[in-house]
Amino acid sequence: MSVNQQAHTGPPYGQPQPGYPGFQQPAYGAQTLPAVPQSQYGAYNGPVPGYQQPVPPQGSLRAPPTSGAPPPASGASHPSGHLAYSQFEHGDVQNGIPASAAPMQRPPASQPFLPGSAPTPVSQISTFQQYGPPPASVQQLRNHMAGMTIGSTAASAPPPAGLGYVSGSFSATGSGLHTPYSASQGPPAAGVGPSSYPPSTAAPRPPAMAGPALPGQTVAGPPSSQPNHVSSPPPPPPPSTMAGLHPGPPISGLHGPPPPTHPPQPGYQMQQNGSFGQMRGPQPNYGGAYPGPPNYGSPPGPPPPPKRLDPDSIPSPQLNELPPQQKPRHRIDPDAIPSPIQVIEDDRNNRGSEPFVTGVRGQVPPLVTTNFLVKDQGNASPRYIRCTSYNIPCTSDMAKQSQVPLAAVIKPLAALPPEEALPYLVDHGESGPVRCNRCKAYMCPFMQFIEGGRRFQCCFCSCVTEVPPHYFQHLDHTGKRVDFYDRPELSLGSYEFLATVDYCKNNKFPSPPAFIFMIDVSYNAVKSGLVRLICEELKSLLDYLPREGNMEESAIRVGFVTYNKVLHFYNVKSSLAQPQMMVVSDVADMFVPLLDGFLVNVSESRTVIASLLDQIPEMFADTRETETVFAPVIQAGLEALKAAECAGKLFIFHTSLPIAEAPGKLKNRDDRKLINTDKEKTLFQPQTSFYNNLAKDCVAQGCCVDLFLFPNQYLDVATLGVVPYQTGGSIYKYAYFQLETDQYRFLNDLRRDVQKEVGFDAVMRVRTSTGIRATDFFGAFYMSNTTDVEMAGLDCDKTITVEFKHDDKLSEDSGALLQCALLYTSCAGQRRLRIHNLSLNCCTQLADLYRNCETDTLINYLAKYAYRGVLSSPVKTVRDSLINQCAQILACYRKNCASPSSAGQLILPECMKLLPVYLNCVLKSDVLQPGPEVTTDDRAYIRQLVTSMDVAETNVFFYPRLLPLTKADVDSDSLPAAIRNSEERLSKGDIYLLENGLNIFVWVGVSVQQGLIQNLFGVSSFSQISNALSTLPVLENPFSKKVRSIVDMLQGQRSRYMKLIVVKQEDKLEMLFRHFLVEDKSLSGGASYVDFLCHMHKEIRQLLS
Repeated sequence: MSVNQQAHTGPPYGQPQPGYPGFQQPAYGAQTLPAVPQSQYGAYNGPVPGYQQPVPPQGSLRAPPTSGAPPPASGASHPSGHLAYSQFEHGDVQNGIPASAAPMQRPPASQPFLPGSAPTPVSQISTFQQYGPPPASVQQLRNHMAGMTIGSTAASAPPPAGLGYVSGSFSATGSGLHTPYSASQGPPAAGVGPSSYPPSTAAPRPPAMAGPALPGQTVAGPPSSQPNHVSSPPPPPPPSTMAGLHPGPPISGLHGPPPPTHPPQPGYQMQQNGSFGQMRGPQPNYGGAYPGPPNYGSPPGPPPPPKRLDPDSIPSPQLNELPPQQKPRHRIDPDAIPSPIQVIEDDRNNRGSEPFVTGVRGQVPPLVTTNFLVKDQGNASPRYIRCTSYNIPCTSDMAKQSQVPLAAVIKPLAALPPEEALPYLVDHGESGPVRCNRCKAYMCPFMQFIEGGRRFQCCFCSCVTEVPPHYFQHLDHTGKRVDFYDRPELSLGSYEFLATVDYCKNNKFPSPPAFIFMIDVSYNAVKSGLVRLICEELKSLLDYLPREGNMEESAIRVGFVTYNKVLHFYNVKSSLAQPQMMVVSDVADMFVPLLDGFLVNVSESRTVIASLLDQIPEMFADTRETETVFAPVIQAGLEALKAAECAGKLFIFHTSLPIAEAPGKLKNRDDRKLINTDKEKTLFQPQTSFYNNLAKDCVAQGCCVDLFLFPNQYLDVATLGVVPYQTGGSIYKYAYFQLETDQYRFLNDLRRDVQKEVGFDAVMRVRTSTGIRATDFFGAFYMSNTTDVEMAGLDCDKTITVEFKHDDKLSEDSGALLQCALLYTSCAGQRRLRIHNLSLNCCTQLADLYRNCETDTLINYLAKYAYRGVLSSPVKTVRDSLINQCAQILACYRKNCASPSSAGQLILPECMKLLPVYLNCVLKSDVLQPGPEVTTDDRAYIRQLVTSMDVAETNVFFYPRLLPLTKADVDSDSLPAAIRNSEERLSKGDIYLLENGLNIFVWVGVSVQQGLIQNLFGVSSFSQISNALSTLPVLENPFSKKVRSIVDMLQGQRSRYMKLIVVKQEDKLEMLFRHFLVEDKSLSGGASYVDFLCHMHKEIRQLLS
């Protein structure tokens, strides 16, 4: 949560809000309450001897909204989005302002305040009297119910009013012992062996937390509004203590604390904390608690008790409302743990309406999932640079202590929405951009002009440099230049300089780049229809080559090569009547047989090119050649660009493992037996160093390679991908390519790849102010030294991730600065410098670091770090080090920033509360934990893909977006509210869409209404829906139009065209779909979110002890 964010009315979860009157604040995690002896426990709902019944407070109070609940008698109403204040809680703070008209004083956080009791000394161990439904049997009491309760803690540094970074704390009740964690066993029970919920006829589950329903969620469902708090009942005492006690009449009204005269009860320490519903006795006319989450594949439980209202919690769905075949399973309420959906939704509501103005140092931007406008006022837009933290530690010791990596994810050529201005192009003439004499940093808004404007002091290295005479300008009374607002480089965070000849290779201006299309014409490519498809598409696509804004036509020249075991070059000179083909069969010594007529201007040679593209499919129609070469194809393109003295891009369309006799020949080395062994890393490494050397030559020439793969079997992506990867290119993969289902996706990818903005012959350097320096880089590029990131091509989708380390102390006053400078050739052949500047805050308090982190960027960095790790370490080692690092990050917060509380509580920083769920998604990904159906090529492909993804792409890739299509409003432009990635959220009467940036699944439940099926698929029943659909049929009805518009909208947001897969419930494809329900256990052994949270908690406790 951003510290600079406007305070909004709904305060963060369970945090005391300074300045809000009217909250009777309950005790905090560290504070203790009067204790009860064991004999006082009683059967779960009976009145305890000597227990006083306080009178409920008067005033316009209202229970949380419930489905079908009558309005409160007092008629107090709440604005939407505010949670009601419940008279049955101990002043529990819900999100929002209380509706109570009578102002109540908020006691100081340092002393617990309970209605009807005096503050308790902190030294006392507390047990809070709990009430609940009566036990059905002695057997049921033996089932110890262990779990986590959640409370809220105050931070050591007081949070600013209205804004908190303290997030909820999960307290595991019990003796504090932990049973060893294992994936099969579920969450560790507190002090007892693994226990399970009794069947639903016995004691029901603890009530779900009260909270507002999500948009699009019926209020009857378990709420997600308290993503930081988990509540569960305490373990019941042994049956022996129950002898002779009978359940008394149900108690209503406010339960006060027991008198403080009883001795403390060891073992069952129960936190009384902020906002969570305690186990209460059944009130008159109110029903039991949550019967348990869904569990597909088991028989339905017996009918539930009649539905009634519970004043303390929004009733959870009864069994008859849940999808069938479900019975209780978790010990932790999945609705009470941090929800990505809720966090995303809150950020959209709080930060989506205002533009993000970049004038202030160290501002945390809105989340990548929020749609917002950026106004550049001196710092680069978050579309160009996002950081893991916007407030970095002043010392390396503090950075080591926190273990939070300091990294920036930089996307230098990012595409901007139409409402935002592109970076201005500044031309300083022959003298070129003004730079610091010593460190060579470029002029930027943070440079300090001195001596009346005659000199400037560098903000990066403090060196003083003379201002060139042509650049001189007077200063105003504040020390700013009077032309401050007229010069982009003085007032904006991002801008471009026109480079002079000194910035060009061999001191001469570059020629416009070239595109060479290289088509595999072996038997597989021809037979599948691929060759004909490519040739047809290129006829029209060549009119859409990228061009500078005001140019009539593109300056890019094009060339064509076909190949199998030999290479065929084509002369398409405009003066020829027919294209000429030249064959090079000596692939061991590649050369280009023609100079003139190979690279041509499209408009001049249009008829010859069209004739060639018509002839290629016919020429090779009867080919029997199955073998292909690969390295000589890249060499041919490289030689052609060398001869033409220009940079450019090769588009290679390739179908099979290159086994023909030639340089770079490969053998099939696919071996699944290596998985989970020390040799597994070899599967990700190239099998020969030949391609690394070839990549180096390509980068030197500015030859970028984009590779389109169409494999029917193992192809060795790990090796074939080396050149695209190191030259800044892209890989696209269409396994088992079939014309009818895959052509649309392939053509969309090809069109976007040819048309998108790209810079050639690029070099990037990141400069930092004194105290930190860039030490590590991740992405698709080549490095010949430790500072310069070299890319033959860099497009608008690629990111470079940079990690920083301290080499000196930083100061809180001056902060830290980054400057990313990218030198590149535009598609018109113009040499340019693009500059992005960003200023960050520095802190001496760990609390400030944890308040200004960005979890999405952190996960992006950690995934890339882990995906590089698999090249050199066993996968298990990589997974363990990820878990360990995150446990250290959270343990450091717990130890240094959270107020003291029981070790049984899991306390997460507000802005990192999604770290466990997202980290679990990375650990369960195909690279780190492959299922049996994931091929070696798939893993190598994903590994390379993720390494240059931006933050928005990794966000949806690791935690896919799941939308209930049946809830979509056909009359509005908005998307239906997303739901969490778990099978228990799916209803068999609905249709859902899941997207992860590579695929779109449309999941259809078995009980979907016939009318919906007819409207969306144009068939009359569930059984007639075809699995082979690759696009949704175009039908003239509102539902079909709405769903297709949603699909088109999602496709437009992603850099690749996603494959559409229709999945019918209980169909064989459902296994694939379930793999993306990332909050559940995975088939490959990945933990569920709940289990992983418990595991993380255990790791943190071990570190703290």
